[in-house]
Amino acid sequence: MRSMRVLVFSATYGAGHIMAAEALIQALKDIKPSVEVIHEDFMGLYNNAVNRMIRISYISMIKCAPKLWGAFYQSTKDLTHDSIFQTLINNIGRKQLIKYIYSLQPDLIICTYPTISGLLAQLRSIGKLNIPLVTVITDYTTHCQWIHPGVDLYIVGSPQVRDGLVERGINSKSIKVTGIPVSPNFDRILNPSEARQSLGLKNDRFTFLIMGGAYGVLSNVKWMCKYIANTDAPIQGIVVCGKDQRLYRSLDSVIEEASNPIVRLDFVNNIDVLMTASDVIITKAGGLTVSEALTKHLPMIIFKPIPGQEENNANYIEAIGAGKIAYTQQELLNFIKELIENRHIIERMRSSSAHAFPGHSAERAVKAILNLIYEMPSTRSAGANPAV
Repeated sequence: MRSMRVLVFSATYGAGHIMAAEALIQALKDIKPSVEVIHEDFMGLYNNAVNRMIRISYISMIKCAPKLWGAFYQSTKDLTHDSIFQTLINNIGRKQLIKYIYSLQPDLIICTYPTISGLLAQLRSIGKLNIPLVTVITDYTTHCQWIHPGVDLYIVGSPQVRDGLVERGINSKSIKVTGIPVSPNFDRILNPSEARQSLGLKNDRFTFLIMGGAYGVLSNVKWMCKYIANTDAPIQGIVVCGKDQRLYRSLDSVIEEASNPIVRLDFVNNIDVLMTASDVIITKAGGLTVSEALTKHLPMIIFKPIPGQEENNANYIEAIGAGKIAYTQQELLNFIKELIENRHIIERMRSSSAHAFPGHSAERAVKAILNLIYEMPSTRSAGANPAV
């Protein structure tokens, strides 16, 4: 008898969907080492060139016209699963996708991106797909694109998201509040002094971590670095430029002329170490980034949140007391000064993070997913109908 086979769909439109998928895969293999996992970028199955074009267009819109994205997000948030818009989306590559799934015969499908989840949920609802379907919502808000009655299990980050799904007709028994899955690496207890030492930073200075996302979506990063590098205060900084090489190069003069220590990095795989070394993170409000910071109990300043899901994520962080939102440079400066001068605020934020997000999110999510598999009849011989 072959091992359990799990098919995971994510998307490259923002790194968070992939990171959530990889976190689940890591935890799944830790708990069930024999599992076979296939991880796919769902649009990459159809056409890599089109997939790349959509990704570039999305990132460009977020950077250059965030209000346009926000308007689109708001205008579509209340559409129903059977709307004309959703029906059109569900027909994208439908036959090709089902044939691919049928060829794999997975025991379970996990989706960390809403479009593919909606397509498969619709097929599940009409009896054309006989494979359990799990959807992992990677934001702290509800949007119609995530909500489909054919989903067998929802993994969500907070009680508020669960309540939003229930209000829109999803059975509460089909929802598990586990926290948005982050890599189990973030649950490791690391020594802050050792983390700073490994980065060449001083141990007695207040440390800011600046993260703008994999594609450098956060604005005014150079200005932030200049302030931290030259302000008359015992502080230091870490800036992660991701894949934004233009930003990385633009910081040459800032690093050379800095009075305070500044560590500049490009794309990294040790964010858990960077967060351990830091007292505060200044960042965008991607669902995975804020979940990682919550897991590390790291206070946040969300700077100019992008309208739409990221603004909703920022509002959630502020509401639970784990961070602050700065809409202007002056507000950001005020928050930085306040946190430097009032360390008790930092401790209060850390406590709020620990209360709202106890950690081990990927492990809890995987256990809920495995329970779903064990409770449902075997689907290995049923699979999908490739003729749909």
